[in-house]
Amino acid sequence: MKNELKLRWLLLGTFLASVGNSFVWPLTTVYVHTQLHQSLTMSGIVLLFYSGTNVVGSYIGGRLFDKHNPQKLTMFSVLAEIVMMVLLMWQNGWPAYPLLLPVVGFLNGWLMTMLNSYGTRIHAHDGRFVFNMLYFANNFGMMIGTAVVGPMYQATHNRVAPLFAVTGIMYLFFLFVVWRCYRTKFAGPKRQKLRKAKGEKLPSPNMAIIWTFFIGIAIIWVVYNQWSSNMSVYMTGKGISLSLYSLLWTINGLLIVTFQLALSWLNRIFRNPYHLVYFGLLTFALSFSILLFARTYFWFVTSMVVLTLGEATAFPTIPSIINELTPLAEKGKYQGLFNGWSSAGKAVGPLFGGLVIGAASYRVLFIVCLVLALVVEAAVFFVSHTTRKKTTRF
Repeated sequence: MKNELKLRWLLLGTFLASVGNSFVWPLTTVYVHTQLHQSLTMSGIVLLFYSGTNVVGSYIGGRLFDKHNPQKLTMFSVLAEIVMMVLLMWQNGWPAYPLLLPVVGFLNGWLMTMLNSYGTRIHAHDGRFVFNMLYFANNFGMMIGTAVVGPMYQATHNRVAPLFAVTGIMYLFFLFVVWRCYRTKFAGPKRQKLRKAKGEKLPSPNMAIIWTFFIGIAIIWVVYNQWSSNMSVYMTGKGISLSLYSLLWTINGLLIVTFQLALSWLNRIFRNPYHLVYFGLLTFALSFSILLFARTYFWFVTSMVVLTLGEATAFPTIPSIINELTPLAEKGKYQGLFNGWSSAGKAVGPLFGGLVIGAASYRVLFIVCLVLALVVEAAVFFVSHTTRKKTTRF
């Protein structure tokens, strides 16, 4: 057995899991509303339960990763995903679909946490490089998946069974990769280090920064999800076609690929990862200030470019910092919590935006999002700046 998982196999797994995930959630609203003849509110509730179970799966997966065989845990989640895809091929009506989808959400949260936690055990590369590449593989898979799923859905006459069949085959290939390539174990010294780490208490400065990141990333995802939920209605209301709105996500995916390649180079220049987080969060906030004045498609594209720059800079850097601040015996737990808080923000985002728009307007929503992003920026800067030198790196 190998002592360390090769990064290329971890990236392949992340890519396959991301493609499989993006074959499920993007069509949920359309499918539940148009094919299952349910209200948009009910579609939102279905997605809310999906994201909620994703949070639970992320947390449980992270806790188990630290205590049990990671390969067996990963194989379990992939095998369970295959079973769920087979069930959804035959049972995708109402109410079977909304009852089975939260189980898929739980397994997706579990699986993505396993993959992120595996990243904490790769020492052949710099931690920031590993998490940058994981973020790249995740978004590249999402870009491919979302680009393919729409045309495939139309080509199959709005039936979801063929999509679940393709996803199941993809997970079957992933299961083989996990079985063959994810066989890792600790060497003797690492076992001693792990036993020692189990008795270590996380220093309070580390805890302060980590929990600031958790709460901050949840708020940032609430803000970010306005783009994937309420912005489509806002832009079409201004006479911009739905296809042009969809094009923004293609631009987002292409830019993430480009920015991630650049970040691998920037990490060699900016030795302090916190600076990348400060820059990313500030840029993220700036994108919503642009929306306040956006009237034409050009300005929406500009806002998306700025948003993506902030996303690509901050999002992969935060889990790499969390990795440095957590002991070996608890790395999976805190990566799971990071994914869980992210999923919580994604779950609340559409509902939050809808309430603000209903009570006020889109302009007020953009102002609220701008203020929230700046508050997160200030909190992260203050907490990390005052406690960073007191932290312990593991």
